Amino acid sequence: MRSKGYKLYDRPYELNIVAYRSRFVRSNRFDDEIHVFYKNELGKWIYHIFPATTDPGQYWLDNPMDPQGTSFLKKGQYQDAYEIGYHRGIYEALVQTKEVTVIRDYDRKGLFKWFESGIEDTGTFGINIHRARKTGNTKSVDHFSAGCLVFANAEDFELFMKLARSHQQRYGNRFTVTLVDFRDERRRIFQKVAWTSLIASSVLLFLAAYQNQT
Repeated sequence: MRSKGYKLYDRPYELNIVAYRSRFVRSNRFDDEIHVFYKNELGKWIYHIFPATTDPGQYWLDNPMDPQGTSFLKKGQYQDAYEIGYHRGIYEALVQTKEVTVIRDYDRKGLFKWFESGIEDTGTFGINIHRARKTGNTKSVDHFSAGCLVFANAEDFELFMKLARSHQQRYGNRFTVTLVDFRDERRRIFQKVAWTSLIASSVLLFLAAYQNQT
């Protein structure tokens, strides 16, 4: 997050909420993650990782609500864009209150290969953070996400909301949500490895040249 210039929250129990889009490109799987981390009163980082989806289910790919296609939240940081409210007026969740950017594409095949090439759309679309089924663990996304970030496990979501209420009591009803993409992190790691190899090769060449001169 620091390398991307994103804001990092480090006051006690102030939440960092980071959705992590995985390398997998097929629909209907809870194969992404929601990372929630914060410092406790002793200044120690506490870290949670929850199975989730950052992508819509196949139902909404087949039945898009927008003529330009179903929405995928674009990677980036959305500061103070969420608050505790009611998802579809039914139960408490984190709901979108400020504009976010989504990517749309009218491809119903359920193969997510165009995160960078679809149509960008910015606005308030109800891209909420909520759970799938009321109890237990949900295996398939289906109709549970039309672009929302959705927890696979109901108990994980309850813990998440408990942490969110603690944050709310201390810092108010504003939450920042960040989305990072596995592909970006893989490219960053490869670049780091490439630079390390280049530096190591340069040092070896320098040493070899120095030894030849001596």
